[in-house]
Amino acid sequence: MKKRLIGALLALTFCVPATAGDITPRLSPTPEQAQAAYLSAMFLSRYHYTVKPLDDALSEQIFERYLKALDPEHLFLTQADIDAFADTRKQLDDAILQGRLSIPFALFLRYEERTAERLGYARSLLAQNFDFSQNEHYPLDRSKAAWLKDDAEARDLWRKRVKNDWLRLRLAGKDAAAIRETLDKRYTRLLANSQKSKSDDVFQTFMNAYAGAIEPHTSYLGRGSAESFDIAMRLSLVGIGAVLQERDEYITIRELSPGGPAIRSGKLAVGDRIVAVGQGDGAPLTDVVGTRVEEVVKLIRGTKDTPVVLDILPADAGPDGRHTLITLIRDKIRMEEQAAKKSVLPAGDGRRIGVITLPTFYEDFEGRRRGDKDYRSASRDVARLIDELKQDKVDGLILDLRNNGGGSLREAVDLTGLFIDTGPVVQQRRADGKINVESDSKAGAAWDGPMAVMINRGSASASEILAAALQDHGRALIVGEPSFGKGTVQSLINLDQVARSDTPKLGELKVTVAQFFRVNGGTTQLKGVTPDIRFPSAFEGDEFGETRFDNALPWRQIDPATYRPANEIRAILPELTSRHATRANQDKAFANLREDVAELIKLKEKRNLSLQEAERKREKDSREARLRTRAEADGTAGPGDDGLQSSERSLSAELAAEKAFKARKDVLLEETARIVGDEVSLLAGSKRLAVGN
Repeated sequence: MKKRLIGALLALTFCVPATAGDITPRLSPTPEQAQAAYLSAMFLSRYHYTVKPLDDALSEQIFERYLKALDPEHLFLTQADIDAFADTRKQLDDAILQGRLSIPFALFLRYEERTAERLGYARSLLAQNFDFSQNEHYPLDRSKAAWLKDDAEARDLWRKRVKNDWLRLRLAGKDAAAIRETLDKRYTRLLANSQKSKSDDVFQTFMNAYAGAIEPHTSYLGRGSAESFDIAMRLSLVGIGAVLQERDEYITIRELSPGGPAIRSGKLAVGDRIVAVGQGDGAPLTDVVGTRVEEVVKLIRGTKDTPVVLDILPADAGPDGRHTLITLIRDKIRMEEQAAKKSVLPAGDGRRIGVITLPTFYEDFEGRRRGDKDYRSASRDVARLIDELKQDKVDGLILDLRNNGGGSLREAVDLTGLFIDTGPVVQQRRADGKINVESDSKAGAAWDGPMAVMINRGSASASEILAAALQDHGRALIVGEPSFGKGTVQSLINLDQVARSDTPKLGELKVTVAQFFRVNGGTTQLKGVTPDIRFPSAFEGDEFGETRFDNALPWRQIDPATYRPANEIRAILPELTSRHATRANQDKAFANLREDVAELIKLKEKRNLSLQEAERKREKDSREARLRTRAEADGTAGPGDDGLQSSERSLSAELAAEKAFKARKDVLLEETARIVGDEVSLLAGSKRLAVGN
């Protein structure tokens, strides 16, 4: 953000109306939220890539998106509820500019009231028995359905929902008593969670409805969300090194981070429950039973080398068991599970293929700005892993970007530079039409041998920049599914800095400021990156991708940058595709994958679930017979449907299931290794592939 822009907006902070709106019984807006809303409007209506005035027309769009955010499946609110707020549809623009946020808070409280009614009614239905011989159905997806006409229609829908929940447990072998107990706890938990919302939650939801009405990737980050974003980018935090989870109103230790204070103490174990938290010996303890996990995390995190006291109910103790007080000293925790990792796979004929898995394009912005010698970044970690894989004598390389949603644009450019000599990586077009080319100017490549990049629908933004650049340069084979299709660039604006606030209270804006284009002049916007070799997929772009957004930026084309692509991969692509197709047709694991994809597509096409026990049992028996046949052949069958939600299983069972899921055979990765192995053999003897300008 240019200094003149910040300076121009500083004066605006003193124009914010003092009032924050009418007081509501439980949740009400604050003066800080009114100020944040006003400042956000100033930025979004003037400096966004696609400027939209905050007027009555946009107000109506905000209203609709806010409703969708509150009740996406149309399960709670009725048309009468919405009609009661009809007069406010064109008032939200004035509410934002005048700092009077009572309307979105009142609508949220109506939603909260209806949630309590629906879940209370669901619990009351558990006293009766259901007739599973009736020809009834429960809708699988109501996101595009009309709002519930009235309370009578709402009660009928929830009767069918409870009936479906009951039937799933019944088919899993549970008796009536066990089903009633499970579902009563489920609906009670959902009700309790719905009543834990804070004022900041309401405000963030509303502001994201406003930001999202302008463009899909513009958003507002409240104080907690902004901190979480910063932690995700630098892959470190100061705390005790424990992953926490809400279970039966207790904050339960789910995992202990290697090397953290919690595991070093030897006094904590997975399954232990945190009852209260204090800020040092002798300080008062804050009871946290029934508290949201993010609130407890705030209490536990803090300044490095400071003490935190935990009141612990051990995993093996009952509710009235003996508690233990444990004092830990906070320390820096590295989030290694989100960092780049390496492995080596065989590819036949003695070839070894290195794999680098990159979950996100992380960068410690502050560490880099300060000039810290060891600041964390994706490109630095990947460069180190490439050196290690060279020592392992690998013949080819896979960069796995599946489900990598992006991150730092600078890291995407730097990381691309590890695989090309020099040259353009991505073009950025600003709102004024000016185009800037981001290039790798560092001569030489960390890896100039055969390689592939794996992508899927979850690969977005920075992942698409890298994949597109390496594809355009002819530097890497792109394998997998078409990517997400996000071709926009966002910039973070710290509203506290704008308001000259010394304490964090206003949050941040993530604003779309540019659109990026490939070096060939095209863009990944909407279309994504198309793989050179495509794998089976059950997902289309209109259900998981940029094209599902009704206000996404359009696809455009600009002039290509100046670059000289290599041609080796394009020349051998037909042979690589042929060899892959032959293997895929003969490989049992690939046949299973295609079968699973077909089954998932079939399930998605179903609009309703039958509530007839006989029909559901036939479907269940058929599915389990198919899995048993597979298990007898290769042992790859998964667990059956137990009708439970994850938090309803024991922690040990949940962790075991996750471990088994992570250990499953990765059919697509193994086939990609074979494809790269083919690439190695077909390119044997050719000159290095990294071509500079």
